[in-house]
Amino acid sequence: MFEKYSKRKLIGSSITTVVSLSLVLFMLGLLGIIVLNTRKLSDNMKENIGIQIILNEGVKEVDVQRLAKTLDASDFVKSTEFITKDEAAKRLQKDLGEDFINFLGYNPLLASINVHLKAAYANVDSIAWIEKGLLSSKLVKEVVYQKSLVALINENVQKISLVILIFSGLLMIIAIALINNTIRLSIYSKRFIIKTMQLVGATQSFIRRPFVIKGVKHGIYGALIAILMLIGVLYFAQKQLPELRELQDEKMLTTLFALVIIIGIIISWISTSMSVRKYLRVKSNELY
Repeated sequence: MFEKYSKRKLIGSSITTVVSLSLVLFMLGLLGIIVLNTRKLSDNMKENIGIQIILNEGVKEVDVQRLAKTLDASDFVKSTEFITKDEAAKRLQKDLGEDFINFLGYNPLLASINVHLKAAYANVDSIAWIEKGLLSSKLVKEVVYQKSLVALINENVQKISLVILIFSGLLMIIAIALINNTIRLSIYSKRFIIKTMQLVGATQSFIRRPFVIKGVKHGIYGALIAILMLIGVLYFAQKQLPELRELQDEKMLTTLFALVIIIGIIISWISTSMSVRKYLRVKSNELY
């Protein structure tokens, strides 16, 4: 009867530990997904920042194509789009809702190349450097972009990133503390077993080994449950908002899931080792 009760209590303690670990690791994983998606979203916002290269009158199409190919091969360019004079006129007519060419008697617009930059280069300093290089070309008349908008987007992205970074750091500390306390409570219930093994002559490494192995297993089980919960949340979120699928990066998610498992193992291993070592050092009368 006593053995059954002890076994039931042991199983209950293991389940509680695994569930607690899985919830904390789920919280960390969810934060990781938010951080990754926030970064992806900010990159998308930056990459939507465009600069317009206005070409000189009478430029040859061959020269324009050569310039476009050079831009496409550049490290800072994500995509380019060549717009002829006629195409520019059609777009402006559509925006204005009237035929301004008939009114003026000629097309005053110039051919241009719309350039979307990579996120790393979508800032005021980089665009100024790119603008200087483009203006050195005989084909380019001017480079047009919204400097104030670029500065505003980058400023807001930096503020949001800083807030998320601070929040992530605090949550990580809280998560480690919660996992550590959960494991310490689990080891606390076995303090008499630890001390008994020590009294009969078992070495510290021999006593510590099964607890550490069990702690690592708990960390793995908790991490796997957390990953399943994260997959469920992602599936539900994508069903409600299909646009989120565009932000998902399978490689990044796989890396995040691997990190959740590694964090679960490392924290469980360290916390278990420290907790067992604590009860190996205390005197028998201090256990009560």
